Amino acid sequence: MADKKIMVVDDNEEVITLVKTALEREGYSVVGVTSGRDCLEKVEDEKPDLILMDVMMPSLDGWEVCKRIKESELLLSIPISMLTVRRSPEDIRKSLEYAGADAHLSKPVSVDELRNVVRELLGKD
Repeated sequence: MADKKIMVVDDNEEVITLVKTALEREGYSVVGVTSGRDCLEKVEDEKPDLILMDVMMPSLDGWEVCKRIKESELLLSIPISMLTVRRSPEDIRKSLEYAGADAHLSKPVSVDELRNVVRELLGKD
Protein backbone atom coordinates (compact mmCIF):
# COMPACT_ATOMS: atom_id res chain seq x y z
CA MET A 1 0.00 0.00 0.00
CA ALA A 2 2.93 2.36 0.59
CA ASP A 3 3.21 3.04 -3.13
CA LYS A 4 -0.38 4.33 -3.37
CA LYS A 5 -0.98 7.99 -4.20
CA ILE A 6 -3.95 9.90 -2.82
CA MET A 7 -5.13 13.28 -4.10
CA VAL A 8 -6.86 15.50 -1.54
CA VAL A 9 -9.03 18.24 -3.06
CA ASP A 10 -10.15 20.96 -0.64
CA ASP A 11 -10.15 24.75 -0.76
CA ASN A 12 -9.06 24.78 2.90
CA GLU A 13 -5.28 24.26 3.17
CA GLU A 14 -5.63 23.22 6.83
CA VAL A 15 -7.86 20.29 5.87
CA ILE A 16 -5.35 19.21 3.22
CA THR A 17 -2.53 19.39 5.77
CA LEU A 18 -4.47 17.38 8.39
CA VAL A 19 -5.50 14.66 5.95
CA LYS A 20 -2.04 14.58 4.38
CA THR A 21 -0.36 14.16 7.77
CA ALA A 22 -2.72 11.35 8.79
CA LEU A 23 -2.32 9.46 5.52
CA GLU A 24 1.44 9.94 5.17
CA ARG A 25 1.79 8.31 8.61
CA GLU A 26 0.12 5.29 7.00
CA GLY A 27 2.73 5.28 4.25
CA TYR A 28 0.68 6.84 1.46
CA SER A 29 1.95 9.49 -0.92
CA VAL A 30 -0.41 12.49 -0.76
CA VAL A 31 -0.82 15.39 -3.17
CA GLY A 32 -3.09 18.30 -2.27
CA VAL A 33 -4.95 20.58 -4.65
CA THR A 34 -7.07 23.55 -3.62
CA SER A 35 -9.81 23.65 -6.26
CA GLY A 36 -11.94 21.48 -8.47
CA ARG A 37 -10.37 23.06 -11.54
CA ASP A 38 -6.87 22.18 -10.27
CA CYS A 39 -8.03 18.62 -9.70
CA LEU A 40 -9.32 18.30 -13.26
CA GLU A 41 -6.11 19.82 -14.65
CA LYS A 42 -3.77 17.63 -12.59
CA VAL A 43 -5.55 14.29 -12.23
CA GLU A 44 -4.28 12.80 -15.50
CA ASP A 45 -0.65 13.75 -14.77
CA GLU A 46 -0.75 12.74 -11.10
CA LYS A 47 -2.63 9.46 -11.71
CA PRO A 48 -3.81 9.12 -8.10
CA ASP A 49 -5.01 5.75 -6.82
CA LEU A 50 -7.73 7.53 -4.81
CA ILE A 51 -9.25 11.02 -4.59
CA LEU A 52 -10.69 12.58 -1.43
CA MET A 53 -12.91 15.48 -2.54
CA ASP A 54 -14.56 18.35 -0.71
CA VAL A 55 -18.00 19.37 -1.99
CA MET A 56 -18.15 23.09 -1.29
CA MET A 57 -15.44 24.83 -3.32
CA PRO A 58 -15.52 28.03 -5.36
CA SER A 59 -16.44 27.98 -9.06
CA LEU A 60 -16.71 24.19 -9.47
CA ASP A 61 -18.12 22.08 -6.63
CA GLY A 62 -16.83 18.64 -5.73
CA TRP A 63 -19.94 16.87 -6.99
CA GLU A 64 -19.43 18.32 -10.47
CA VAL A 65 -15.71 17.47 -10.45
CA CYS A 66 -16.45 13.91 -9.33
CA LYS A 67 -19.12 13.54 -12.03
CA ARG A 68 -16.68 14.73 -14.73
CA ILE A 69 -13.98 12.32 -13.56
CA LYS A 70 -16.43 9.42 -13.50
CA GLU A 71 -17.58 10.31 -17.05
CA SER A 72 -14.00 10.11 -18.34
CA GLU A 73 -12.99 6.77 -19.84
CA LEU A 74 -9.38 7.34 -18.71
CA LEU A 75 -10.23 8.29 -15.12
CA LEU A 76 -13.45 6.52 -14.14
CA SER A 77 -11.64 3.68 -12.37
CA ILE A 78 -10.15 6.05 -9.77
CA PRO A 79 -12.15 5.64 -6.55
CA ILE A 80 -13.45 8.91 -5.11
CA SER A 81 -14.69 9.64 -1.61
CA MET A 82 -16.41 12.90 -0.90
CA LEU A 83 -15.05 14.48 2.30
CA THR A 84 -17.45 17.22 3.31
CA VAL A 85 -19.47 18.92 6.02
CA ARG A 86 -22.54 18.17 3.91
CA ARG A 87 -24.18 15.22 5.65
CA SER A 88 -27.92 15.14 5.00
CA PRO A 89 -29.41 12.06 3.34
CA GLU A 90 -29.93 14.20 0.20
CA ASP A 91 -26.24 15.22 0.23
CA ILE A 92 -25.11 11.61 0.59
CA ARG A 93 -27.46 10.53 -2.19
CA LYS A 94 -26.13 13.33 -4.43
CA SER A 95 -22.54 12.19 -3.76
CA LEU A 96 -23.21 8.54 -4.53
CA GLU A 97 -25.94 8.68 -7.18
CA TYR A 98 -25.55 11.99 -9.01
CA ALA A 99 -21.77 12.43 -8.80
CA GLY A 100 -20.90 8.72 -8.81
CA ALA A 101 -18.64 8.84 -5.74
CA ASP A 102 -17.58 5.54 -4.19
CA ALA A 103 -17.99 6.81 -0.61
CA HIS A 104 -19.17 9.83 1.38
CA LEU A 105 -17.32 10.89 4.53
CA SER A 106 -18.66 13.68 6.73
CA LYS A 107 -16.35 16.22 8.36
CA PRO A 108 -15.16 16.20 11.00
CA VAL A 109 -13.85 12.73 10.26
CA SER A 110 -11.83 10.62 12.68
CA VAL A 111 -8.42 9.38 11.59
CA ASP A 112 -9.67 5.80 12.07
CA GLU A 113 -12.72 6.36 9.85
CA LEU A 114 -10.57 8.04 7.20
CA ARG A 115 -8.01 5.24 7.30
CA ASN A 116 -10.72 2.56 7.04
CA VAL A 117 -12.42 4.14 4.02
CA VAL A 118 -9.07 4.70 2.29
CA ARG A 119 -8.10 1.06 2.85
CA GLU A 120 -11.49 -0.17 1.68
CA LEU A 121 -11.43 1.91 -1.51
CA LEU A 122 -7.83 1.08 -2.34
CA GLY A 123 -8.52 -2.60 -1.72
CA LYS A 124 -11.01 -2.67 -4.58
CA ASP A 125 -8.31 -2.94 -7.26
